[in-house]
Amino acid sequence: MRLVASDMDGTVVGHDGKMSERTIRAFRACVDAGVDVVFVTGRPPRWLHPLRDQLGHTGTVICSNGALTYDLASERVLDAKLLAPESIYAARDIIRGLFPAATFAAETISGFKVESGFADAATAELLGGLTAQAFEESLPGEEIVKFMARERGVSPDDFLAVVRPAVAHLVSTTHSAPSMALLEMALPDINKSVTLAQYAGARGIEAADVVAFGDMPNDVQMLDWAGHGYAMASGHPDALAAANLMAPAFEEDGVAQILEQRLAALRTA
Repeated sequence: MRLVASDMDGTVVGHDGKMSERTIRAFRACVDAGVDVVFVTGRPPRWLHPLRDQLGHTGTVICSNGALTYDLASERVLDAKLLAPESIYAARDIIRGLFPAATFAAETISGFKVESGFADAATAELLGGLTAQAFEESLPGEEIVKFMARERGVSPDDFLAVVRPAVAHLVSTTHSAPSMALLEMALPDINKSVTLAQYAGARGIEAADVVAFGDMPNDVQMLDWAGHGYAMASGHPDALAAANLMAPAFEEDGVAQILEQRLAALRTA
């Protein structure tokens, strides 16, 4: 175990935005043992405060499902894989043809643009209490980190199943909200595993030496790529199917349990 890569929400961070003390201790023990720790999340940089405030993490975070690589210490974007506005407008038109009531939002490096009707109170809470600028018909000079579509009359999995193949030539599509039909789109072929593999490769770390944790469809490729991919027992069926291992549920500090076991094995090796 040379690198631990962990999702945040539903994996180590709860609905209250908190990490357990046991989880914090386990990550700190990894760092003390010389194991690299990187968080791989759908969150944008401005919503990484649990890592800094609770864990004291100041390293690299892979954000927005792999579209951004961000340094917490310097608060600087190290790498960005961005969508052009014309791609999101084309994807929007296709999705609206399939789901006329769908609404949209665009995450940029500088902020968040939201179409009218997209963000009710529940969505705002899910997305970290967003303060939104108006979604515009054009985004001049604004390349998009993540494009989102929301639909109230369909399940998250059904929404994804219909939309993903229809827009695959324009964007990659996933979802991470368990009970809300909220799709997240990035450049084609960009996902958590692609950027994580680049991060590991730059440090001479092979997939076999990576332990990864996740719980939702946006973690599927990462769990499949890692030599030791753990889906949370409390996670989505797609994550459980993709992983070769299973961690106890989030509510049982599953990540901490696995890290404690692996660190103990390192000490006795």
